[in-house]
Amino acid sequence: MGSALRSLAATAAAFAALAASPAAASPVASPAASPAVGVSEAGAVAVGASASGGARPEPVAPREFVALRDVDPTILHEMRYPTAHTFLGVRVDGYREPLCVLTRAAARALHRAQRELLRQGYSLKVYDCYRPQRAVDHFVRWARDPDDERMKEEFYSRVDKSRLFADGYIAERSGHSRGSTADVTVVRLPARPTRPYVPGERLAPCFAPVSERFPDNSVDMGTGYDCFDTLSHTDDPRIRGEQRANRTLLVSALSRAGWTNLPEEWWHFTYRTEAFPDTYFDFPVARRSLARP
Repeated sequence: MGSALRSLAATAAAFAALAASPAAASPVASPAASPAVGVSEAGAVAVGASASGGARPEPVAPREFVALRDVDPTILHEMRYPTAHTFLGVRVDGYREPLCVLTRAAARALHRAQRELLRQGYSLKVYDCYRPQRAVDHFVRWARDPDDERMKEEFYSRVDKSRLFADGYIAERSGHSRGSTADVTVVRLPARPTRPYVPGERLAPCFAPVSERFPDNSVDMGTGYDCFDTLSHTDDPRIRGEQRANRTLLVSALSRAGWTNLPEEWWHFTYRTEAFPDTYFDFPVARRSLARP
């Protein structure tokens, strides 16, 4: 009996110690209860770590953010950064799902442009939307590694990797992280099926003729998406004929809906009345990051 009592006492003491441990006292926060974390233009954290000094829960989006599909399910998606078909050759940090997340106002503005294009037999297609700061940090780490050039032949074959910062292709901040910027193209309807990229497959330059580039059901814009080349400049004089008309179609439709094009990238647009013009967010791209209705 004495040994049994001693065993019970030891077991009770073990449970008491477990209950007093930090892990037991700090259950994992649900996504809805996690803070939305953003960094202001000055670099200050908008909402910081927990006051207890413990690990910060995964950040979630402010309520102003939505999934584009919930606003307009007709807009096509080919989200590149959750895949290995990127200029890094790997999935980008922070992209948990192939989801386009934008501020509600920006998503509604894409919807307005889509209605105009549908009447002409076209559809918008998005490649990237909101981009967490951790993804931008991933780009920066990759750009500083001179030995990793696995995707050079497709995405930057005419640019020395050491020039990516100086030439403006990579930066430590991106307007995408503010939630009102999207990378967009136009697809002629009915949309042709596309195939996935196979890691290790033979690469073709993004500025090659459309029949030689990686297959994309977009209309021919003169280059592929994320092409680090001056031919990607929206008004490059070498872009003529059908390619010029296709770029004009995209820019005109989005401009009328309130978007401004980045002159160096035909696919890059920012909604002019941004909800968060000075804040860079870092919540992951995933459904669970979005506030519940």
